[in-house]
Amino acid sequence: MKNKFLFAFMDVAERFAKLSHARRLQVGAIVVKDDRIISIGYNGMPSGWDNDCEDLVRVDELEPTYKTKPQVLHAESNAITKLAKSTESGDRSTMFCTHSPCIDCAKLIFQTGITTLYYRIDYRSTDGIDFLKASGVTVEQI
Repeated sequence: MKNKFLFAFMDVAERFAKLSHARRLQVGAIVVKDDRIISIGYNGMPSGWDNDCEDLVRVDELEPTYKTKPQVLHAESNAITKLAKSTESGDRSTMFCTHSPCIDCAKLIFQTGITTLYYRIDYRSTDGIDFLKASGVTVEQI
C-alpha cells in the first residue's frame, strides 16, 4: 500500500476517534480491504446505552478524575462487530487504529483474519502487539 494511502486511512481512523464521547481517551479504528473502508469503530458504550463512558471518581482542585466503565467497547472490537454484521469478510484485510490494541482486541483482530495492523500511539502494555506479531500479523507503527 502506498504511503499516501497509509496516512489517509490513519487520518480517517483519527477522525472517527473524535466521535467518541470518552473523556479519558478517544480511540478510532477502521478496517480496509482492497483499498476501501469496510468497517469503522470508535470506543464507546453499546448501542442504545447512554454515551457516558466514564464514572467520576473524584474532583481535586485541578481537574476531575474519571474511570472508564466496564461496558465500554473498544474501537477495534466495535469495528470488528460491525464487520461481523455486514456482508464483508475481514479475511486478509488491514486495520488502522489510533492506538495499539490491548490483548483482548488483538485476539479479535487475529481471529477476524486481519493480516496487517497500522497504529499511531502505543498502549500502556505491549501484550496485544506481542500477540499479533507471534500470530504472524504484520504490525507497524506510523
